[in-house]
Amino acid sequence: MRRTRGHGAREQEPRRADRARLPLRRSLLGRLLAVSALVAACSVAATAWIAVQTTSGAIKQEQGQNLTADARIYDTLLEYAARNPTWDGVGATVRKLARESGRRVALTTQGRQPLADSATEPTAPALPPQASAVVDPLSVDTVLAARGADGQGTGADRIDPRAVGPFRLSAADSRALRRTADDKVACLNRAGIASDVVVGASGRPRVQIVGNDPGRALGTRCDLAALDTPTRSERKALDALSELADACLKRQGREGVRLNNDLSWGDQAPVAVPGDPAAVVPRPVPAPRDAPAEQTAPSVEMPELTGENDRAIASCVGTARSEQLSSYVASPALLFIGDEGGATLPGFDLSPANTARIAGAAALVLALTVGASVFAGARLVRPLHALTGAAQRMRDGEQPASVPVSGDDEVGRLAAAFNDMSAHRARLEEQRKAMVSDVAHELRTPLSNIRGWLEAAQDGLADPDPAFVSSLLEEAVLLQHIIDDLQDLAAADAGALRLHPEPVEVRELLGQVAAAHQARAENAGVTLAVTATAPGPALSADPVRLRQAVGNLVSNAVRHTPEGGRVTLRAYASEDGCGTVVIGGGTVVIEVTDTGSGIPADDLPHVFDRFWRAEKSRSRRTGGSGLGLAIVRKLVEAHGGTAEATSTEGEGSTFALRLPAPGNVRAPDGMTTAF
Repeated sequence: MRRTRGHGAREQEPRRADRARLPLRRSLLGRLLAVSALVAACSVAATAWIAVQTTSGAIKQEQGQNLTADARIYDTLLEYAARNPTWDGVGATVRKLARESGRRVALTTQGRQPLADSATEPTAPALPPQASAVVDPLSVDTVLAARGADGQGTGADRIDPRAVGPFRLSAADSRALRRTADDKVACLNRAGIASDVVVGASGRPRVQIVGNDPGRALGTRCDLAALDTPTRSERKALDALSELADACLKRQGREGVRLNNDLSWGDQAPVAVPGDPAAVVPRPVPAPRDAPAEQTAPSVEMPELTGENDRAIASCVGTARSEQLSSYVASPALLFIGDEGGATLPGFDLSPANTARIAGAAALVLALTVGASVFAGARLVRPLHALTGAAQRMRDGEQPASVPVSGDDEVGRLAAAFNDMSAHRARLEEQRKAMVSDVAHELRTPLSNIRGWLEAAQDGLADPDPAFVSSLLEEAVLLQHIIDDLQDLAAADAGALRLHPEPVEVRELLGQVAAAHQARAENAGVTLAVTATAPGPALSADPVRLRQAVGNLVSNAVRHTPEGGRVTLRAYASEDGCGTVVIGGGTVVIEVTDTGSGIPADDLPHVFDRFWRAEKSRSRRTGGSGLGLAIVRKLVEAHGGTAEATSTEGEGSTFALRLPAPGNVRAPDGMTTAF
């Protein structure tokens, strides 16, 4: 047999399909996003191109000047931090730098506690969230240091060369070495070699040969080795540094190392003296330019020098230097460089020509944006105007008319939904008119009969005997039945249908319904049977309303089953696709099957409509009022279930009520459940 769902469920399936989301590339939102992205991209590209062409030169020039000034400020404060253990007294230096550069210079601790600020006014702007640099002589900013005024740069370990700490010579040692250096320079000058005395950050002088061949001094009798002999304070500082480096290496499981005075390690390779192949001098190892060179051989056995060991030793020496110098230099500080108004980046003025170019480009981009927006808006508004006009005509009571569907985007789907709503509204209006006509007709028949009998009695044409009263009572009962059916439907439509659910044993309920209709079935010559498993599925439902629904189905089946036919009541739990009964979930199905004439396929979708009859010529006495099946559907929906009908013309029909099993019951929106 062909199975057809109830009319309401049948109409919902295409609506769910209509509500499927469109792909973004086909939707109105996608097109609007594409237009907006295109306009935005053009605007950004045009603005960026003009800005780059107009301002790049000015920005480069201004930034170059300010970077040089910033590097000089940074280098001056870095020197102060390298030569002083605290920032006390740095205010004068900060104010001097601010006057020379015309910028605002401020120093704070890393916790942003102020140390010095050239802006002393109470209304000075707050410092920006991002510092220009961190002034730390033990971790120098290599970019700013490379642009420093003195060009000294930094070592490989990023420690400022002016941070010498315990290697700083006393005044007496410095003067003694200076006298020695002056004697060596005089000696070299007598040998025809130009040289100068250069004093390093630690106060140790050294002889610098003028020219690109410093090896010329090796062939003279001017012995420069006396300048390389470390002082007592330097030996003490070097020993302390070696201990710190050895401790670091031992923590890594490596052997200690003996540091030379130039902070190198290992034996120094000999270098041939020019002009004297037999004479050799130690090869210098790169080190701080003012550190003395060690000429004596190490007194301890050196570890095997490999690339890995060299890297570990270099790392430990750097760490030891930072640890040794930390108490001799100022703590790290945040440096803020900006203009007096609080900005950290310099500004520049545009020429009138550049201003006009930017304004013209902005106007062009604005015109393109407006044009694209008008074009997109017109395409969007046109179908909306059609929808608005159709809705207003519908409001004014005119015949609903469909609007054209221009595409499959959101607006097109809105138009299709409006057309569907308009057609549905027209159907509802036709149903309302038909219902009013049917209600008037159904009420007119019993009222006309009652009026006719009463007028006959009044005119003396009929005697008010028991048969007369029984006839009037029958008509009154029919009238009351119509009114009760209409009241139930109205309550269901308004969501005011009250249910009183309780545990119901379905087999027992079917037996009660069959017993109530047994006499009528026997009078019609119809066999009424109940087939349900014992104890049968259980439900949580309103027993009165459920008996009413099943009773309407049985009454309808008996009425349409010829003599000798059979009406069967059956209940079972729903099964899954594999035939397995679902325990503790799913649904319970109640079926009423008859062997009547069946329902034509074209009429099957309308069997649950109000006042619908398969044969329009049937009266209430032969065909019912047309409200019974509509009430069945409403009562089942109130229980959270559905009503279905299947039929084969000439063989019979089956009406099925699908109700949720206990634990799955949920009253539909608007229904009232009383406990």
